[in-house]
Amino acid sequence: MARDEATLHGFDLQMHQSNSEGAIVDLLQAARTEATGVILNAAAYTHTSVAIHDALKSLDLPVIEVHLSNPAAREEFRSTNFIGPVVTGSIAGLGAAGYVLAVKALATLIPSS
Repeated sequence: MARDEATLHGFDLQMHQSNSEGAIVDLLQAARTEATGVILNAAAYTHTSVAIHDALKSLDLPVIEVHLSNPAAREEFRSTNFIGPVVTGSIAGLGAAGYVLAVKALATLIPSS
């Protein structure tokens, strides 16, 4: 699993990348106590993962779903989205700019301390 850290818009960010559904679920479960918000690109798991759906549903923090492409403009099987019903908001089809927009969105959703 790849991991990186950065600061953007006054937030300390931890970035993780994994192709493992279980590792993504573990990260989401850890977020319950270690994060104030989540930005998630579940990629193909968007259309297949009940486990990620359930992990997201258990979070009591804002979650922004990001897709580099627009799944609605792609293959029919991508019209199923297990993630959308349990996230705060979604950004799709804007390429890497979607991540910057997601950070800006979280900044408005996370209460100031």
